[in-house]
Amino acid sequence: MIDKEIIKIASNTENHGVLDNHTHSSKLKNAICGDEMKIYLIIKDGTIINFKYECESCIYCQASVSLLSRNAKNKSIEKVKNFAKQAKNCFERNSESFDKEWKEFDKIMNKNNISRKECLLLPVNTTLDALNKKSL
Repeated sequence: MIDKEIIKIASNTENHGVLDNHTHSSKLKNAICGDEMKIYLIIKDGTIINFKYECESCIYCQASVSLLSRNAKNKSIEKVKNFAKQAKNCFERNSESFDKEWKEFDKIMNKNNISRKECLLLPVNTTLDALNKKSL
């Protein structure tokens, strides 16, 4: 059964769409289920100024990208990369929860959703991929 919290988070689509003037972008596909994620970023002086996304994906992926798009804005690339490390490890051990500024992710990235780990991490991985390359 899908958690109501996941549905609530996923239904916030304020950052859904394309950024025509993006500085960084990426498109990744989940090899397991076929979910697709496109991330568009505007980065200025090492800070994410704007974050938009398009996805054809399950509700877990949508919840994750919705939270990420809201929380990554106005954060340094370094902070987002540190968050990504936490996110990848949060399923591994009896992980501590996320840092204060990423707290909301405790609701979706936890042991209860380990079977959806790849879905939840697809937006994180796509964002990292975008941060590691500039758009043309």
